[in-house]
Amino acid sequence: MERNTGYHVAVVGATGAVGEQMLKTLDALEFPISQLTLLSSARSAGKKISFKDEEYTVQEAKPESFEGVDIALFSAGGSVSKLLAPEAVKRGAVVVDNTSAFRMDPNVPLVVPEVNENDLHDHNGIIANPNCSTIQMVVALEPIRQAFGLKKVVVSTYQAVSGAGHLAIDELKSQAEAMLKGETVEPKFLPVKADKKHYPIAFNAIPQIDVFQENGFTYEEMKMINETKKIMHMPELKVAATCVRLPVVAGHSESVYIEVEKEGVSTDEVRTLLSQADGVTLEDNPEEQIYPMPLLAEGKPDVFVGRIRKDLDEDRGFHLWVVSDNLLKGAAWNSVQIAWSLVKQDLLTRKN
Repeated sequence: MERNTGYHVAVVGATGAVGEQMLKTLDALEFPISQLTLLSSARSAGKKISFKDEEYTVQEAKPESFEGVDIALFSAGGSVSKLLAPEAVKRGAVVVDNTSAFRMDPNVPLVVPEVNENDLHDHNGIIANPNCSTIQMVVALEPIRQAFGLKKVVVSTYQAVSGAGHLAIDELKSQAEAMLKGETVEPKFLPVKADKKHYPIAFNAIPQIDVFQENGFTYEEMKMINETKKIMHMPELKVAATCVRLPVVAGHSESVYIEVEKEGVSTDEVRTLLSQADGVTLEDNPEEQIYPMPLLAEGKPDVFVGRIRKDLDEDRGFHLWVVSDNLLKGAAWNSVQIAWSLVKQDLLTRKN
């Protein structure tokens, strides 16, 4: 196939929250599509989805579904990716996977185009899309790292329920309605669907996202820690994370403390740097009460940064407030950006 004449694109998990955003993003970025295949679990197969004024029937995802596919965007859960991504690659497709299935595989690039686009040159058919919280943080930190070095990162996240899918969104809305009426609610989904104990998310903050590990950190927190080091090629970087679920539908917020290597860096230098960075929108005017908020970031692909201030005790320490739409830049937008990078650099072939 000649470059940019159109590609056969498959979306796996097309009926999910991220899958829906992937389709919107493919449309918004005018991705060159000659053929579109929408795939899902057997339970969702048969549903109708409109794309560019054409109606598509969602098919059950099977190995043979990827015959003739050039690019497969996966967002249907790690078990599906582990099973079907290699099958897609066998049939000639390049997979951009939005799950955690391959993120820490040393043979799989973990890519945020604004940070490490060159890693795409080393793919073997699968490229991993990082965790949503990691993506927005590294987009904000990479310009600072390049200019001033980076020694330490401590992040606390305030994450929207949409990161846990449609069921979590529905639970938040139904709980809020019930509690406002004075009714008793029975939580069934959060903090972890498969866990034995559940808590209300409406009017609450749950300091657990995903399951706890032996070291006391949750799997979500360890994702942020390990993925940041891999994306930035800094295994020695000191990173700590605390991840909290809030009753917000869309948009993750992060309080990020960093320590840079260079001495004497001013807050104005950091602001200027971020105001010029790709994929970043600076919203930092405390006098006018201008700062990023998830409600205002919803539906926008950028990473918004504000509340930039120097630490009171550490000269090389800075605090930032980072917000982004987790379903867009944190998932769908970044995935399609990766696909575009593959197309533009003629990288729809494996290195071996």
